[in-house]
Amino acid sequence: MLSKSQTSRTLRILSREKAFYFFTSIGNYTGESAASLEEFTKKILDINIKSLEFHLYRGDFEKWIDQALEDNNLANKIKQLKALKPIGIDLRDRLYLIVSKHYENLKTPSHPKTAIPTSTTTTYTKPKTTTITFGKTQPENTVETQIKE
Repeated sequence: MLSKSQTSRTLRILSREKAFYFFTSIGNYTGESAASLEEFTKKILDINIKSLEFHLYRGDFEKWIDQALEDNNLANKIKQLKALKPIGIDLRDRLYLIVSKHYENLKTPSHPKTAIPTSTTTTYTKPKTTTITFGKTQPENTVETQIKE
């Protein structure tokens, strides 16, 4: 888990010089860039799949995330994805799932656990007891059957 200052660094908007620029191959710029993790997350859904494949297998995503966004945890998740060798829509889906989930976790502050009360009051009501005596007349020392309602 990232500290609050690390989370702030990861979620910040970068200068255009540090933004991620999407290419489909060397020299073929798509015209798209991302200057924040939020923007990067959204671009994954729209960017040309060839660009996603190009950057994933060159290690560009993990390098940018590690160096520019300073998030080694997410960079390692991307590296693990690369090892699975996804392509096409499978790559887009998996990459989006990893990045968007990570982004949402960073964006949503974790809530402290609710304290468990140290003392509790429990009200106990004793069940009614009904006594049934069998026979018309019985001496005082007879056996009684108790049924709980």
